[in-house]
Amino acid sequence: MPYWLCKSEPGDWSISDHEKKNVEHWDGVRNYQANNNMKKMKLGDLAFMYHSISDKSVVGILKVVKEHYPDHTDKTNTFGMVDFEFVSRVDRPVHLDEFKVNKILAETALVKQMRLSVMPLNKQQWDEVIRLSKMDNADKKRKRI
Repeated sequence: MPYWLCKSEPGDWSISDHEKKNVEHWDGVRNYQANNNMKKMKLGDLAFMYHSISDKSVVGILKVVKEHYPDHTDKTNTFGMVDFEFVSRVDRPVHLDEFKVNKILAETALVKQMRLSVMPLNKQQWDEVIRLSKMDNADKKRKRI
């Protein structure tokens, strides 16, 4: 199963918004690479929701419940969207700084292509984010990620 990371500005759409709505489309993507990544998403794929701009952290987990289809907000009919169902919040947000200093996560598109809004993760990267989200701040200091 492929894994994904999708970025959203929390002032526009947050994990709280998605939790309240439960299932919602992921619209407004206007980057060809991000759109192509969404075309690869299949039912049941999991994605981290990442709050960009202010939080710069992975904050929750979503699941694909409808595959790529036309984005009703795109007047050019070029881009599409998928529907995500809220799964859960992560135990502890995982900040961008943690990605940058972690050997497993430093090669992700979140670090290498920071402007990309929808990106793939491999199983090892997914598992590492889950592991970090379960660590409290004292654990992080002791283990130095």
